[in-house]
Parts: sequence; structure tokens; C-alpha cells
Amino acid sequence: MHETDMTKALILTVRDWWEAQPGQPAIEKVHLTVGKFTCVEPVSLQFAFEVQTKGTFLDEAELVIRETSLIAFCHPCQAEYQPEIGLQYACPTCKAPMDDIRSGRELKIDRVEYAEVEVPHT
Repeated sequence: MHETDMTKALILTVRDWWEAQPGQPAIEKVHLTVGKFTCVEPVSLQFAFEVQTKGTFLDEAELVIRETSLIAFCHPCQAEYQPEIGLQYACPTCKAPMDDIRSGRELKIDRVEYAEVEVPHT
């Protein structure tokens, strides 16, 4: 399950960033973009995140995953199309092989949200 290793790398990346922040604010959400062509299972990634963040600075943080579709561009047709992963990668119109992927390989941290800090009223 490579989601476990990916989650470890994600936690280390966020931790390095978090440790450099003044006051090390509590993190509420970590937003990821995961392309469908990365072969990463969002459910497995979510589970690995929950398990690996127990008792850490991300213990209360939520992992928010946004999936992006596989989009290819066919140069002979000059058109984008959505290949069927595992079934059909060639252009459905002219049958040219998929050689230009426009979307679907992303695996990145989009942003990190801080928890709201309640300021006591005086």
C-alpha cells in the first residue's frame, strides 16, 4: 500500500512547514489534489492519514481530498477527451494513442487551513 508511504511524506512536508511558522498554529485541514491517474486510492490515503496522525500535531486535522479526472489531448483531432482508466486510452475519435496528459497525474498539497483561534474578550 503506497498510500502509507505517501502519507508519511505528506506529514513530514507539512511538519517542516508547520515548525517554521511563528507560534505553530493548530492545523484544522490539509487540502490535497489527487489525480485519478496516480493510482492513489483516496479512501486508503484517508485511512493512512487518520492512523499516522494519531497523537501528532495533526491529530485533530482533517484531510480533504479533491480528485481530478484524467484528461488527455489528441493532437490529430485537436480535442481533449477523458480516457477510461484501465480500459481505453486512445482517442475515441481517431484512435491515436494517448500521448499528451493534461490532467490526472496531480498529487499535491493545495493548502493548509489553521483552526480558528478564540481570543478572550476583555
